[in-house]
Amino acid sequence: MSFLQIAALTAAIVNFLLALFVFRQDTKAPLHRAYFVWGMGVVLWNASRFCMSLDIPPETAVIFAKLLQLGIIIAPIGLFTTSLLIAQKPLPKRILFFFCVLHTGFAASLFTNLFVTGVRPVGDLGYWSVTGDLFKLYTLSYVTLTIGSIVILYRAQRAAHALQKTRVRAMLLAIVCIWTAGTNDMMPLHNLARYPLYPGTHIHFFPLGSIAACLYMTIVAYSVLQHTLLDVHVSLSRMVAHFIRVGFIMLIGLCQLLIIDVVAGDRFETFGVLCGLGVVGTSAVIASIFFPRLFGAGGTESFERRLLGDRFEYQDKVRSFIDCMPWYADLDLLLTDLHEIFQRSLRIESYQIILRDETNRVFNLFRAHPEEPARPLPELKPQSPVLRYFEWGKGEYLSLQRHHLRVAPGSIEREAGEQLAEFGAQFCFPLTSQSEPFGLLLVGKKISDEPFTATDINLLVSLVKNMSLMVNQIRLKSQILQTQELDLLGRMSRGMAHDLNNLLTPVWTLLQLSGETGEGFDEELLPVALRNIKTMRAYIKEALFFSENLRLDLQLGRFDLVIQHAVDLARTSRKKEVEVISVTPGEVLAEMDEVLMQRLIANLISNAIDASRSGTQIHVHLDRLPRADGPDWLRLRVIDQGEGIPKENLARILKPYFTTKNRGDENRGFGLGLAICRKIVNLHGGNLSIASVVKKGTTVQVDLPSRQLRPAASPVAVSA
Repeated sequence: MSFLQIAALTAAIVNFLLALFVFRQDTKAPLHRAYFVWGMGVVLWNASRFCMSLDIPPETAVIFAKLLQLGIIIAPIGLFTTSLLIAQKPLPKRILFFFCVLHTGFAASLFTNLFVTGVRPVGDLGYWSVTGDLFKLYTLSYVTLTIGSIVILYRAQRAAHALQKTRVRAMLLAIVCIWTAGTNDMMPLHNLARYPLYPGTHIHFFPLGSIAACLYMTIVAYSVLQHTLLDVHVSLSRMVAHFIRVGFIMLIGLCQLLIIDVVAGDRFETFGVLCGLGVVGTSAVIASIFFPRLFGAGGTESFERRLLGDRFEYQDKVRSFIDCMPWYADLDLLLTDLHEIFQRSLRIESYQIILRDETNRVFNLFRAHPEEPARPLPELKPQSPVLRYFEWGKGEYLSLQRHHLRVAPGSIEREAGEQLAEFGAQFCFPLTSQSEPFGLLLVGKKISDEPFTATDINLLVSLVKNMSLMVNQIRLKSQILQTQELDLLGRMSRGMAHDLNNLLTPVWTLLQLSGETGEGFDEELLPVALRNIKTMRAYIKEALFFSENLRLDLQLGRFDLVIQHAVDLARTSRKKEVEVISVTPGEVLAEMDEVLMQRLIANLISNAIDASRSGTQIHVHLDRLPRADGPDWLRLRVIDQGEGIPKENLARILKPYFTTKNRGDENRGFGLGLAICRKIVNLHGGNLSIASVVKKGTTVQVDLPSRQLRPAASPVAVSA
């Protein structure tokens, strides 16, 4: 058996196992189905190529030739669909339908002589197909689909974030290799008369398809195992990792023997033993360098770990995620991928992430698995045992397991463990900034009930340290962007508002005088003009709000009375039949600018009325939050039963000049109302957030300190 036959048979068997393995992971997933079609095309191609290289009758060779062509007919369809799904592009149904129908026709033509007319021997390579006229049309479709697949993946890897980029690049490299080699093998089908030379050259033709298929399956298998390509999540044991290393050694040997076969030619039979010994010796040396653990050596094995080694094990998946952390710019995306690491690699049953709200300095349960509602944790204060433990530099983590808490009663470790007992965690890791904890990561037991090893703990410590840095950076960037946004808006509004105001002043005066005298203007046009001018002046007044460097006129007053006054004003100023209900906890004192606070509440109630249907209710609630270190905090909620805010608008609703009220006249929105509310809350050192469900209603929540102890410049957070 020649080595080209070995390569073809190996490619067919391993690609079949790989395609079957991917398909069985999720038989209903479109990506896995598409890859199975593509993989089976490669299998038919290589299996038939192996059979056609054997000593068989021409009649039998024709059957295998048609099976080979069936493989290369279905493969481009599977490849194109797989590329679209990996790149997360919408499937062009009409284009796919066209190519599916076209290639179905090609497959049906195999029962005739239009696609394959026969076979002919090609030197010592076995039989080669003799193609018909229809094969030329197929070649055009083949080139279109494969080049289209390469372009799709190339664009996808350029636009992908760092974690996804590596996955797409691996698939792109594998496809380019097999497409180049496959195109090489198709050359004799178009010009057999020139065999054994390439057209226009004196270079002998050499088939590369099966060799490239071996390289392709190696790249894809590696990417499936290491980079979760094709949405296949695998964590192999150390024994299987050793098996993969041995397989890699065999691949090195196979490649060397193929090269020797090409160079040595007929001498290989007598030269084979010496070459085989040389191959084994070279492979052993390469393996001892790349894989020292396989031979009992120690050391850091950094190259082995980077090339192959433990990349098949969960530890290096965590390390890879840690290395990619600096690329994250969005906290939600970071925590989503962190959840995947916890679930898929570390196999952690439960965890909780606690973060401090920098506005009111209260710790909140930010995210948890299994899901828990977000809630404040007022018991976590600077002087609480948990925070004191980490501030004093007691350690990089705290074990909460009972058998680890073998310390004297009343010690800070035991007190911290008792404080966190409600979470049912096994370990607690601090998120710190300049040695000050601003959050906690609580980790529960593993799904398998296996104990955490020293490697696990070291990985988690490294992960949390990097996570602390990234959370701080993301929050700082958010603060800077919002500050820049307000400054830019102020400069823009200042020039626009003053110019418009100067232009409208004489017009406003003229219209007022004409309205008093009743001369010179149409009686029907005059009220419309006056109303429009009034609307424009209201817009200018709102725009000027951003251009002013406001200083709060802080006075200690009754916040509950301010709310009640705003509610009474809303009831009398609107004609829509909407009931406004206010609930306050009696007398509530707060240090505030009553004029601005009145405007804030009036704007929120006005928006709620606009969004509500007639006959519904609006609830205005005022509550006291649990006391943290510093002043008391107050929470104001305005809840309506309106249409709600679509998800795509929720992230933009607080941006200036964004409005959904783009109809009507006097009630027309300018997109400044909620932006003004945000600035007022910002000036008072508070926090504003919006939650909404379409067709059910919207809740606007404002958290404010009852005392202004220092100038506040905290940004506004919007959560859906």
